[in-house]
Formats: sequence, C-alpha cells, structure tokens
Amino acid sequence: MQALLSFDKAPPFAAPLRFFLTAPLFAMAASLVLVIIGPEMLASRWSPALLAATHLVTVGFMMQVMLGALIQILPVVAGANLVRPLTVARWLHAGLSVGAVLLAAGFLAGRPGWLGIAAVILALAIGGFLVAATRALVGVPSTSPTIRGLKLALAGLGVAVTLGCVIALALAHGWALPLVALTDLHAGWALGGWAGVLLAAMAYVVVPMFQLTPGYPARPSWAFPIILVGLLLAWSLAVAIGAEILAQAAQLAAAIAGIAFSALTMRLQSQRRRARPDATYRNWQFGAACAIVGLAMWSTATVFPVFGNLPGWTLSFGVLLIAGGFVSFISGMLYKIVPFLAWLHLQNLGEGAVVAPPMNRILADVEMSRQVRAHVAAVGALFAACWQPEWLARPAGALGAVASAWLFFNLARAFARYRRHAAGVPVPVSTP
Repeated sequence: MQALLSFDKAPPFAAPLRFFLTAPLFAMAASLVLVIIGPEMLASRWSPALLAATHLVTVGFMMQVMLGALIQILPVVAGANLVRPLTVARWLHAGLSVGAVLLAAGFLAGRPGWLGIAAVILALAIGGFLVAATRALVGVPSTSPTIRGLKLALAGLGVAVTLGCVIALALAHGWALPLVALTDLHAGWALGGWAGVLLAAMAYVVVPMFQLTPGYPARPSWAFPIILVGLLLAWSLAVAIGAEILAQAAQLAAAIAGIAFSALTMRLQSQRRRARPDATYRNWQFGAACAIVGLAMWSTATVFPVFGNLPGWTLSFGVLLIAGGFVSFISGMLYKIVPFLAWLHLQNLGEGAVVAPPMNRILADVEMSRQVRAHVAAVGALFAACWQPEWLARPAGALGAVASAWLFFNLARAFARYRRHAAGVPVPVSTP
C-alpha cells in the first residue's frame, strides 16, 4: 500500500542533505574508536568504548538520517508542512551533532557530567523537532499505514529519548535506578518503537517505489506498527511492576514481529519487476537477513538465558541488528533518496528548459555496489570479532571505517554532480 506523494511540497534540498552527508562521518568515527581501543572495547556490552561507538552509530548515523528524512517525508507523504523547514534542519542538525559527540566523549572519558549535558542538548533538539512535527501533523488524518506509522514512530522517539535522558542524568547525578532494565527498555524503544516503526512506515513507500516490488499487504501494514508499540508498552509496564515473565514474553513477541516484517520484505523483493539487482536491493536483502538472524539470537537468549551468557552472544546480535540491519537499510535508502532528490530539484530548477540528468548519472550503481561489498565485509568481520576480539577487533574497525568513508564519498560525489548541473541552469532574467 503506497501513500499519495506530493513532491511539490518538498523542502529545499539543503534541509535533508546536511543530515545525509554528516551521518557517515559518525559511523566512521565509531569504527575508528574500535581501531584505537581494540579488543578491550568488545570485552563487555557495558564497556565505555562500546557504549560510545554504539551511540555514535544510533544517534550520529541512524538518527541523523532518519530525522533528515522525516523533514523531507512529512510534507511529501503526509502533507504535514513544517514551518520554516530549513531553519528547523539547521538547529536540529547542530543539536544532534553536538549531542552525539558529547555523549560519546562522556563515555570514553568517563565524565558523567558530559553525559548529562549531552542529554539536555539532545532533549532540547529532538524535543523541539517533535513539537514542530506534531504541530504539522495536527489535523492530518491517518489515511494510510505510512502516516499512521510516522505518528507512532514520533511517539516512540519521544519515549526512547526520555528514557535515554533519564539514564544519562542518573549516571551524571548518581540516582538509584534499575539501570540495566531501563537500558534494555531504552534500546527496545529506540530500535523498535522509533527506528523499527519508522523503517516500516518508510518501507511501505520506498520499497515499491524504488525497487519496483508489489505493495505491502494492507492488513500487515496497518497492524505491524500498532502491534510493536503495544508490545513495547507491555514491556514498559512489566519493568514498572517488576514482572519479569511479562517482560520476556513482550520481548519475544516483538522479536517475532520484527522477523515477520523482515521476511515479508524479502518475499516482496523476490517478486520485484526489475531483473537486475542494484545496490539498494543488495543492502535491503543483507539487512533483512541480518535482522532475522539477530532477532532469532535475541529470542533464543530471552527464552534460554544461558545463551545470553556466552561470550560474544549479546554483542553478536547487537552487531547484526544495528550494523547489519539498520545501517544496511538506511544506506540502501540513502542510495535512492539522495540521487532522486538531486534529480527532482534539478528538474524543478530547470523548469523544463534544461533536462535533469538521470539518477544513474548522478550516482552510478557500480560506485554504490563496491561500497556495499565493503560494508558486508565490515559487518562480517565485526560479527567474527565479537567471538575473537584479540585477532579481529582492529581489522573489523578498519573495514568499518573504510565502508563508512566510502559511503560519505559516494554521497558527496552525488552532491557535487548536482551542484555542477545546477550551476549550468540559466538563471531567469526578470524584466522591469
């Protein structure tokens, strides 16, 4: 099921582009942390370096791209026009960038006070965006599963940020809170209620549009975001009342829902009308496969905790979900969204007098496919490093840095081609 798109309401290209170009630099920084720290970083899920690198990816990469995409998607898909989108993009981008750097620095340097400052900056930036997005969405009916998913994803983002701020402030001020349970719940809302629901809402549009697949079936499309948010609410209630069995049941059901969505996406992609697989298809197939295996490992550890105690198990499914799943999905979308927006804005700039170059001349598939192979190699090395950190930690970090730098280079090259073509469009001369 695909929403009606209104590209005439698209914000200026500069609004989402700043997020898209910055994001790979944070992913590269996360990989360089692994290169510098080495095997120590993978000793535990609680190691400061791992927490720093994780938030460089989740806040610096994932959230940068997702919020930048929302600035583009809200008016185009939902008809929800942000007031002064370029201004919103400027302060949101600054807040996210500074907050992510401070958060990572606080973990690496062991400075809880920096975590508190980062929490305040991120809360103000993201909270301000949530206010602006909510104002834009007021009165917009949920006429499609995409619009419903966008609304639920924003609510999930609010919960995830609130939990993250509480944890950061608790660390900064020594509050006595059940930090392990809250951290797991924060991860659940961040990866499920925010990133997972938003990914699904966007997939309903971009997968059929860019990959020429059949549309997602209506009933699962409407149901998946509601089910996932409902399960996260049940998990939150379980944590509040100390019901461990309920928490485990909610986690298991959420993992099964994620596996079902990933499997459905793979099935739809197998029915695509485009015979030749491109970089976006490869990214999404790899991401869905990683998500299925990662969620299966999480489910196994939930039902049989002995597996979760194995060295490398928890880190492995974290790598598969975040680096293998979400980073792959997001990279695949970037490889379609950036060339498409460049083409769209060039087309509008030329006003029919100058024809915009096709998307494959703005960013060729061969350029993207090489980067995808580097990313797959990096994820494979990082997964193996969870089990053999002494030998593989630094090589995995180096491969990750190369893949992220390559992604940045490809996107920057697409923007450079956009600017070169835009410079050749004659400026209309106004008559007195």
